[in-house]
Amino acid sequence: MSARKISDQAKQELLDARSVHLSMKRTGGDTTAKGGDDRDAGADAETDVGADDPTSLELILDRDGNCAGTMKEAGGASLDLVKRGDKVWMKPDETFWRTQVPGGDGKAAAELFKGRYLHGTTGDPMLKDIAEVCDLKELQREIQDSDDTDDAKSLRKGEPTTVDGVDVIPLTGMDDGKKNTMYIATEGKPYLVKSVERDDGGERTTTGFTDYGEPVPSKTPSPKESVDVAKLKERLRKA
Repeated sequence: MSARKISDQAKQELLDARSVHLSMKRTGGDTTAKGGDDRDAGADAETDVGADDPTSLELILDRDGNCAGTMKEAGGASLDLVKRGDKVWMKPDETFWRTQVPGGDGKAAAELFKGRYLHGTTGDPMLKDIAEVCDLKELQREIQDSDDTDDAKSLRKGEPTTVDGVDVIPLTGMDDGKKNTMYIATEGKPYLVKSVERDDGGERTTTGFTDYGEPVPSKTPSPKESVDVAKLKERLRKA
């Protein structure tokens, strides 16, 4: 098959997926320069929590808005995330608290909520932004709406190889001005297994796609492991 036809089939499989496991890592460029400094006392933590683009993530998500995984931001801050329907659990590490909570009060918040999840709903502005990463439907809409006609013309097939034990065919071309290589499974369904995107600034984004159709783990943190997000808001008001 032509590179374009292989690409179209892989795209359709991703659009049809009920769930998928994403593994993303971004390196180079200016990614290491973002974040990492304490925020000003006047920063709005309710809108900033989780708003920065992650530099890496491990996330299982589905079309019903459920997800489970871990995200890491530039500067080393990380958090565990669980979402079932409109309910959200988020467990940040100490670095996350220090860089996200205003007024230098992050250390106290890290100690107060140490080892526990903040719990709330997608209706809470403090959790809304971070919960949006769990929306597989939105990711699929972006893929569906993308105009890749011109980019597809540049696709070239490489030599068959393997990625994590899976036989694949690499397709290399341009995507929005960036060089992109997609690795498509050659046995069974033509799933996209991995993509590697590079820009002129030296930034490299590697994304793995596995476990198509596998359910998101249904276990959620227990009440003993969780603290209502209202307690954090109360802490911030006192600070």
